[in-house]
Amino acid sequence: MSNIYLGRYAYPHTYLTKGNYGTPDIIVVLPCHNEPDLLTSLNALELCDRPEDQVAVIVVINASEKSTPEIKEHNEKTLVDCQFWLGQQPKKYQYHFILESELPKKHAGVGLARKIGMDEAVRIFEAQEKDGVILCFDADSTCETNLLIEVEKIFMDNPKTPGCSIHFEHPLEGDLEPEIYEGILNYELHLRYYVDGLKYAGFPYAFQTIGSSMAVRSSAYQKQGGMNRRKAGEDFYFLHKIIPLGNFKELNTTKIIPSPRRSDRVPFGTGRAIGAWLDEGKVECLSYNHQIYKDLKQLFSLEGEMYETETAETVWSDLPVTIQQFVPLEEFIAQISEFKTQANSLTIFRKRFYQWFDGFKVLKFVHFARDEFYPNVPIAEGVDWLFETMGMDAKDWDLRRKLVELRRVDCSDN
Repeated sequence: MSNIYLGRYAYPHTYLTKGNYGTPDIIVVLPCHNEPDLLTSLNALELCDRPEDQVAVIVVINASEKSTPEIKEHNEKTLVDCQFWLGQQPKKYQYHFILESELPKKHAGVGLARKIGMDEAVRIFEAQEKDGVILCFDADSTCETNLLIEVEKIFMDNPKTPGCSIHFEHPLEGDLEPEIYEGILNYELHLRYYVDGLKYAGFPYAFQTIGSSMAVRSSAYQKQGGMNRRKAGEDFYFLHKIIPLGNFKELNTTKIIPSPRRSDRVPFGTGRAIGAWLDEGKVECLSYNHQIYKDLKQLFSLEGEMYETETAETVWSDLPVTIQQFVPLEEFIAQISEFKTQANSLTIFRKRFYQWFDGFKVLKFVHFARDEFYPNVPIAEGVDWLFETMGMDAKDWDLRRKLVELRRVDCSDN
């Protein structure tokens, strides 16, 4: 029986042969572009405690057709180093290495590299008629040794779960320059403040979307059209297609440790943010004004009234001016009226509403409100407000203590 996803939507080139597929239940996918130390990440996976499931690892060593000869040569050396590492001693898990240094310039990037690896994972699972788990990792990350066991457990214990976001913590000290750790502290605070602010607002799809810290079932991956080919932000756009399927989980019983280093491999994201922060002279880190989350909370708190009201205009008149200018009255009335005709219960209405006001639209609103109404504030100010909503006074804490406490809160928030 043919597979529609593989026939229509998967990357057309097949890299692995069926004879080498093995019988994995979990497949870890790592994109690798001009990475200086891939073996550290591979060793971190190899040191993971062995789950009951079979595990395979697919590494996509990639470059654009327009990449410099130096990058392509480095990728070839990376492959040689990996093959030597593989032959040094028996490995617990099965490893596949794909070298593709001629990706089309228009699409070459982390999104396409992830897609190649994840599509190969689908082919392996389909050959076994198995709905396995695809775990996304990065070639500059490490992890706690219980990662694979905990990934296995969350999908086994939650058979309806399409995917999960995995707890991450950047290192705050180490062998890099102290300024880098200062920058990553600020940046991780920003990441957590954004998602936790959305949780405060009552947004049901408030989850971290970090490419090195996510896992998904093969069936859900295929149902939502697979990974996109974006050069950055591929993780955000991908997971915000998976999350609305429902039963999405946070995995907080293990930890992935992404690299805090600067990088120019992607146009935005962690590495780029750290580079910009260093280049701009370590200026004060800014993030979103907390009033944005309060306005969103006012919108989301009215979902029941939207469903029950005879005239959506009445609800719209109670919304903050930021929402009113972001969603004009005519659009609001049309959308709410449509959702009501499609729903015979508040539960179905909510599903329709958040299919419209989804993670993409929320982010657009946040940026609209920032640009037109509420300028950014120092990250410490935003996080202090967030702690206030939890009944905690954090004003006298330094940034490191704020982050450590926010990590603790996030881990306990299921």
